[in-house]
Amino acid sequence: MDFRFDIIVEYAPFLLKGTLLTIGLSLAGIAFGTILGLLIGLGKLMRNKILSFPFEVYITIFRGTPLLVQILLIHFAVVPFFTGSTNGIAASIVTLSLNAAAYIAEIFRAGILSIDKGQMEGARSLGMTHVQAMRNVILPQASKRMIPPLGNEFIVLIKESSLASIVAAPELMYWGRAMNGQYFRVWEPYLTAAVIYLLLTLTLSFLLNRLEKKVATE
Repeated sequence: MDFRFDIIVEYAPFLLKGTLLTIGLSLAGIAFGTILGLLIGLGKLMRNKILSFPFEVYITIFRGTPLLVQILLIHFAVVPFFTGSTNGIAASIVTLSLNAAAYIAEIFRAGILSIDKGQMEGARSLGMTHVQAMRNVILPQASKRMIPPLGNEFIVLIKESSLASIVAAPELMYWGRAMNGQYFRVWEPYLTAAVIYLLLTLTLSFLLNRLEKKVATE
């Protein structure tokens, strides 16, 4: 097999820019997705079925439809509706955040439900409101149990950010496809992209494992 390293060297600056954007898209999706996911998860836990119903619908829709379809709809329909034009980066951030929020909401919900009900009752008996008890007692305990599944979701999000190339967001996979289109080569662009994605996910896995061990010892 004739593997051309000169092509990789030529595209190295573009691959670096694409990698940085991939990291940026992933961090934005993680940040917004976590905040939104917590709110949605708490909303689904509401005892009033009428109030919790919209949150259940949200989770069902975003977990039950392909991310590719979501990003195309948001890029070509939702973003232009608000801005008047398409924007690949904005569409990617919005889609990754909304999609991740649906999965993170279920992680938060499961983590909160895993805490013994006596914890909430004990906090309320001390005079705390429901919100105070949730913030000061339940969530700190649940967060330790949620680190592994949240970590897995963050890793998945990094890999799913590659779909941003479909809407011309110049992230890592976009430049891999550009390399393929210019030289009609397969191994060089896609194997290079795969290695970079692997390094990103391994780095995140290492950091999450360190965090999990640190939390476990506290």
